[in-house]
Amino acid sequence: MFTFPSTGIKTDRAVLFGMDDSYFPFRKNVSLHFNKPQVRKEPVLAPSSDPNAPDSIAAQFYGTVLHDGGKFRMWYVGMSLGMNPDMPSEDREWLKKRPALQRLMMGPICYAESDDGLHWVKPNLGQLKFRGSVHHNAIDLPDTLIHCPTIIKDEQDPDPNRRYKMVYQYYIHTESSRNAPTMRTATSPDGIRWTAGPRGLVREFVEHCSFYAYNGYYIVNGQSIEPYRRGEGGAPRGRQGFVHISPDFEHWLQESAESFALPEPQDPRQRGMTKIYDQVHLGTAPLVYGNVAVGLYCIWHHREPFADISGDFGLVLSDDGIRYREPVKGHVYLHAGESPATPVPGKQLQTVLCQSNGILNIGDETWIYHGRWRNAWRPEGDLTEDYYGEVALAILPRDRWGSLNVYPDQTEGSVWSVPMVLPEGKFEWRLNAEDAAGIRIELSDERFQLIPEFSGSNSGIVRQDGFDSVVEWPGGELTQLSGRQVRVRVHLEKTERINPRLYAVYGVCTN
Repeated sequence: MFTFPSTGIKTDRAVLFGMDDSYFPFRKNVSLHFNKPQVRKEPVLAPSSDPNAPDSIAAQFYGTVLHDGGKFRMWYVGMSLGMNPDMPSEDREWLKKRPALQRLMMGPICYAESDDGLHWVKPNLGQLKFRGSVHHNAIDLPDTLIHCPTIIKDEQDPDPNRRYKMVYQYYIHTESSRNAPTMRTATSPDGIRWTAGPRGLVREFVEHCSFYAYNGYYIVNGQSIEPYRRGEGGAPRGRQGFVHISPDFEHWLQESAESFALPEPQDPRQRGMTKIYDQVHLGTAPLVYGNVAVGLYCIWHHREPFADISGDFGLVLSDDGIRYREPVKGHVYLHAGESPATPVPGKQLQTVLCQSNGILNIGDETWIYHGRWRNAWRPEGDLTEDYYGEVALAILPRDRWGSLNVYPDQTEGSVWSVPMVLPEGKFEWRLNAEDAAGIRIELSDERFQLIPEFSGSNSGIVRQDGFDSVVEWPGGELTQLSGRQVRVRVHLEKTERINPRLYAVYGVCTN
């Protein structure tokens, strides 16, 4: 295993992204260049045309896509206008106290499958009675108003009945959280039949976009709002990213940790979720690599009236799955206008991009499933049929979020990594790079002293471009360094015909 002393993380596949100045902190004559994903114009999943379907008005991707057993599987939030007349009577009574929740049916959780990730089928699950029928794709859970079905397949759990784990948000019977929507867990042997855990795990507001396992912990990443989290001097704050954590999926800390936050206004009187400034909507949704997570968050452009709000994607990284940082502060990775919701003819409606458990590496590509919420929400008035949500897809070459390039007016650049302890067994280094002929790799000890057998004329090189090209070492066998603490130094050299671009360095155990 590769071990990183700075975090204590151990992994059999270390990932050092060129764009990550935490793993490559020391740099000369290199700059970051982001890659834009290619966005499919048409949604991959849209609401159902049946007005009585549980997703008749919106198929919101506050959800999950897994590539599981050769098949793509999606869980998402169905939405419809008005309440489900088949809901339990005690829920109808509870909702009489909350008329604002009666206009839009948030939930149930719906399920879809696909062979190729592009064309989806909504199977008849026959589980939940919804507007007189069970012949649809809704999943039966004990909460009527439900949101944010974030799911992982946990291969480490010895109990097959807990193979699939879910964290979702529920709205009714939330007395333990001061009647604020909060989180609940569920487990399943197959992702279809679910058993819900207890209510009241976390006794405060939780609205999240992602749930993942990282470094031995289960982490829920979402947003917190006032009065649950306040700023300096007890002042209000806007929507900001926080995480909740559990060591075992059963016991969750009541304390949360700030995960990622945008700046608050200098004037405390201008702070708060209803004020006009950029905020973090629903936290961060990452793809977890062994020692690093790359995620998207929604830059919520708060405006008045509410229907003027839009949301773009920003990109962040984390070493521990808790605290995230932007490789370039304030950079918009994907604008809402680059992945707009299906329009309404003759109307200008805003799109809010929604991130969730939907970033996957598929072959030589990174697929980014995301939601497109057409914002026709009017908290002060009636909802209209213009309210809408769909699931979209953007695609990158595998792991090519951004590259390190030599400055335009320079010919050479270099970077040094943080120290790491190498595996005891066999391993190799690989590159994700273009024009890799202009790249060479050196190894040093933790004090930057180059190791002769792996530096200078003995530097590592790759023979071809690729997403996972093996580095060759002419001067020695890497097993000589087993168990030693080293740094990686990367040199980039530009010529008239070669312009090297470094996306990532991988350390891979090969035992």
